[in-house]
Amino acid sequence: MTCKDAIAIMADYLESALSPELVEKLEEHLHDCAPCRAYLATYRKTKSLAADAGRVEMPEEMKTRLRELLLAQLRERR
Repeated sequence: MTCKDAIAIMADYLESALSPELVEKLEEHLHDCAPCRAYLATYRKTKSLAADAGRVEMPEEMKTRLRELLLAQLRERR
């Protein structure tokens, strides 16, 4: 596996979406390739930071209104 191949499947690797065979090949490559290990660490950190930045707590008033709206729609469908 080349570095280019490894980088192309890292997102799937982090999502546990690779076949066991590809996981094994990627992990073998990572064992021997410090630059790809560094890339993977950076990729993980970036993914984590992006997920944290996107989280915003919904105000209680909005939660209440949304809950009421959804319950009303469910009642209408019955």
